[in-house]
Amino acid sequence: MLKTIYTYGSPVLRDKALPVTTVTPEIRQLISDMFETMYAAEGIGLAAPQVGESIRLFIIDLHPMDAKEGRRVFINPELLEFSDEKDVYDEGCLSIPTVREDVVRPTAVRIKYQTVRPTAVRIKYQT
Repeated sequence: MLKTIYTYGSPVLRDKALPVTTVTPEIRQLISDMFETMYAAEGIGLAAPQVGESIRLFIIDLHPMDAKEGRRVFINPELLEFSDEKDVYDEGCLSIPTVREDVVRPTAVRIKYQTVRPTAVRIKYQT
């Protein structure tokens, strides 16, 4: 089911998101709805607060840019470290429609998160 994407200025985008304690059938349905919503909006990533759910969960699908990545679900993600080296990327945000800007990001990050199984993952992503 398509969800409403909350736009810049919506209070839910400023709330501190709560951790996901259990991957319930409702969370699984939310994830499915988020992918459907993201694809309909032609995005590559979407966070639960962007669809009105103040929980620590986001999804990505980098397949158009990186075939080996594909669909990913990140539950309770935590940034553990990031590189000093930076790159500039032209990015957009589904919560700020029609705006694209250059964004400076680290070239590498180490994160931990849970999958829907739930399996704990620690991984380094590098551009």
